[in-house]
Amino acid sequence: MRKQELRPGGETGQGHTASSPAEQVKALVDLLAGKGGQGPQAPQPPTRTPECPLKPRGNDLKIQKHREALLNRTGGGPELGSPSPRLTSLLMVEGLTDLQLREHDFTQVEATRGRWCSAKTIALDRLFLPLSRVSIPPRISITIGVAGVGKTTLVRNFVHLWARGQVGKDFSLVLPLTFRDLNTHEKLSADRLLRSIFPHAGEAGLASAVLSKALLVLDGLDECKTPLDFSNTVACMDPKKEIQVDHLITNIIRGNLFPEVSVWITSRPGAAGQIPGGLVDRMTEIRGFSEEEIKTCLEQMFPEDPVLTGWVLSQVQADRTLYLMCTVPAFCQLVGAALGHLHRKRPGPPDAELWPPRTLCELYSWYFRMALGGEGQEKAKASPRIEQLAHGCRKLVGTLGRLAFHGLVRKKYVFYEPDLKVLGVDLVLLQTALCGRFLQREETLASAAAYCFTHLSLQEFLAAAYYCSASKRAIFDLFTEGGVSWPRLGFLTHFRSAAQRAMQAEDGRLDIFLRFLSGLLSPRVNALLAGSLLTQGEHQGYQAQVAELLQGCLRPDVAVCARAINVLHCLRELQHTELARSVEEAVASRGLARLTSPPHRAALAYLLQVSDVCAWEAPLPLCLSPGVLQSLLPQLLYCRSLRLDTNQFQDPVMELLGSVLSGKDCRIQRISLAENQISNKGAKALARSLLVNRSLTTLDSTKQGFPGGSDSKESTCSAGDPCSIPGLRSNSIGPQGAKALADALKINRTLASLSLQSNRIRDDGARSMAEALATNRTLSVLQFSSNSIGDGGAKALAEALMVNQGLKSLDLQSNSISDPGVAALMGALCTNQTLLSLNLRENSISPEGAQDLARALRTNSTLKSLDLTANLLHDQGAQAVAEAVRENRTLTSLHLQWNFIQAGAAKALGQALQLNTSLTSLDLQENAIGDEGASAVASALKVNTVLTALYLQVASIGAPGAQALGEALAVNRTLEILDLRGNTIEVAGAKALANALKVNSSLRRLNLQENSLGMEGAICVATALSGNHGLRHINLQGNHIGESGARMISEAIKTNAPSCTVEM
Repeated sequence: MRKQELRPGGETGQGHTASSPAEQVKALVDLLAGKGGQGPQAPQPPTRTPECPLKPRGNDLKIQKHREALLNRTGGGPELGSPSPRLTSLLMVEGLTDLQLREHDFTQVEATRGRWCSAKTIALDRLFLPLSRVSIPPRISITIGVAGVGKTTLVRNFVHLWARGQVGKDFSLVLPLTFRDLNTHEKLSADRLLRSIFPHAGEAGLASAVLSKALLVLDGLDECKTPLDFSNTVACMDPKKEIQVDHLITNIIRGNLFPEVSVWITSRPGAAGQIPGGLVDRMTEIRGFSEEEIKTCLEQMFPEDPVLTGWVLSQVQADRTLYLMCTVPAFCQLVGAALGHLHRKRPGPPDAELWPPRTLCELYSWYFRMALGGEGQEKAKASPRIEQLAHGCRKLVGTLGRLAFHGLVRKKYVFYEPDLKVLGVDLVLLQTALCGRFLQREETLASAAAYCFTHLSLQEFLAAAYYCSASKRAIFDLFTEGGVSWPRLGFLTHFRSAAQRAMQAEDGRLDIFLRFLSGLLSPRVNALLAGSLLTQGEHQGYQAQVAELLQGCLRPDVAVCARAINVLHCLRELQHTELARSVEEAVASRGLARLTSPPHRAALAYLLQVSDVCAWEAPLPLCLSPGVLQSLLPQLLYCRSLRLDTNQFQDPVMELLGSVLSGKDCRIQRISLAENQISNKGAKALARSLLVNRSLTTLDSTKQGFPGGSDSKESTCSAGDPCSIPGLRSNSIGPQGAKALADALKINRTLASLSLQSNRIRDDGARSMAEALATNRTLSVLQFSSNSIGDGGAKALAEALMVNQGLKSLDLQSNSISDPGVAALMGALCTNQTLLSLNLRENSISPEGAQDLARALRTNSTLKSLDLTANLLHDQGAQAVAEAVRENRTLTSLHLQWNFIQAGAAKALGQALQLNTSLTSLDLQENAIGDEGASAVASALKVNTVLTALYLQVASIGAPGAQALGEALAVNRTLEILDLRGNTIEVAGAKALANALKVNSSLRRLNLQENSLGMEGAICVATALSGNHGLRHINLQGNHIGESGARMISEAIKTNAPSCTVEM
């Protein structure tokens, strides 16, 4: 294959680094060209491997020669025999998204946060096979990928492996062709096209069966010089008739020509949209690098210098935009080369403030300086003067830049000699080594020279540099083809023209060009390129005016589009970050409500893409109006998690949000809409979106769902509080809304967590949800607290639990469930084998209901967490539960807070703990177990080896109970959390616990808040910590110590146990 495209380090097999910038740049250019020393211009003898067919005969001889020719063309390098895993497993996609059809490749990567989303993959060796026994092989297959992701590398690998007999064994022939080859023809017949690849086509004796099992590979549709027009192309079925090349390709795809031949096309996503979806049988996508693959790529670039690799990786990770783009292998290679050169050639004092690169334009400026440094080193013997070198660089920019700019305007990315002559390009200059580092020359099958830039982004950079320079003397609009337009004088006028063109370009092809053009005006870039690409101080006075001009492009449109976000990227390149910084500060302080202008909205959309704060979650509570949300909808599509709590959103907003969740492009996985004003109508809108949505997994924002949430503070969470900010909590959703959501769950196969706390679901809504649970297999978390479902709703859910095989957590807190409802639920637990957590807090479970609980705990072998806080168990019910705990071997967490439990039940629990081997957390707070009960539990701690957390707040424990617990702690080696807040252990109890702390090594958190310790007791505890190296947190608040005493004791604890945090 001859299409030059960057191949990732993991695919090249080239690990050594160049010893000089010249060698390094040359190696990178060769890599961009797909050469590696064995490219198409350096044929090697055919590699005869054991996999090649042996002793061919008849037609097989011609096919064998074809295989050998392909091995010669692709080269026999070892890297082609072992492609990287990402090229052997492609993503299956169902079609092109709006983002892929309309936006620049860079924008696609930035908007999707560098994540390729597809649930299905297909192996390279099965790429053209049927997906099932009843389906047929695809005739038209398309593989898409952004520029530099490895499409040509994939084709080269496939062709090479086929020639060796390792893949595509169903094909007698593989006929690879690039659109660069096709562009050399004005007209072509199907027969001539076939013979250009396989000269034996049409010869007498060649079996027709050979051609009927052929694969035609067309690499690089985005480089076709004439767009395909399927609506206006005349049908042609004569294989000998010469027609325009674009008409020929159109007829082949339609099946008018070569109907029996399979066709495989590769393309950038936007160009692939030329082919009607109805003609495509299979579409796949090449994913970019994962985080680990970025690291591996850089390691392979610098195998002998791990320090350099670490430094380059740290620089890449420091800038989120840069890191996202490094998921594209070509960009990752370019970044690695530039930063690696920069690290080796540490800038001197004049340049010390110019590194490391902070923006895209700065990075490409350093790359240009690397190439320029190589030119100087190659000609070191001649010792050229700086002025001569600068003149040569400016001439280079004038030549390559003009070519790059006009190619960009005309959507032209491959150039031939006639194109160069039209643009007045000096062919002699193209032969220089320096020019060769940006522009590649190759021979096509028709022996015509084709030129292309080594990567699309380099073409855009040089085009911007040319425009920046040419705008000084141009008197007409540079974008006008004929060079005649209304006079345009002055740089600002030309910059305004470029900005207007970029904003109006529907496909975003000028977005990165405009970024580079803006970046060339920054002081840092001007200093980097002064004397080579730019004149010292050139355009410096325009910085503020350009920033104002760019912000003026942010018009009050209904929605923030990609063009508007690109303006923010341009401002960053210009080092004008005040707008983005003000919005970022407002997000952090939850003050976005006052920033509603179009520029502020665009800046917020920009931050959702590039800010580290928004990388995992978009925190937008308390700050959005419906109008602002509506303007952000196109950008919210690609957020991973959304927090939209407490925004007073009503049902019309849910209609808008539902349209986002229904979109093909939607990547939202988690969403929280707690404490808004959503009723049945809004719930129905969300439910309709769930019928088609394939990305959303969580309508809930628990601590697990939204890590790092600002409200998930450990210090504020009690033993039974999940620290959650539920997704649809505290709205006004009734039975009808619940039914709509339930109907969606019968179809939806991605939602894993649904939170409906504090709504108005009632028993009717619970019955609807139960019907859905009977068939749903993906929902694992259902939070239903405070919905008044009563015993009727509990019974319906119990029936569902008997057959459901997916639900793992069920929250039924505060639902007026009494003994009949509990009996039904416990009957279900006797058969259910998937539920892990059940929350029955704040219901009306009596001792009679506790008997049903006990029977279920003896039978069930999967439940791990049971919360019975604030029920009516009393001693009788708690004793029944304790008896079951003696036998249960799976329960790990039991909450019995506020259940009127006294010493008798505590004794039973203590006896159970001596035998139980699974319970790790026991909550008995706000039960009057007294010293007798505490002593019983303490006795158990002396032999128990699994309990790690014990909560005894407000349990009427005095000094005797504390002394018993102290004796237990002296021998226990597993307890990590002990909470005694709100008791009266006083000084005697404090001394007992202090003595235990001197020898205990397992305890990590101790809460002695409000225990009447006084100064003496607190001092005892503080002194004891000098010998304890395990405790990490202690709370001594509310013990009548006084401010000065608290300060003294706090200092003592910091001295004796510096790793321990104290609350006074």
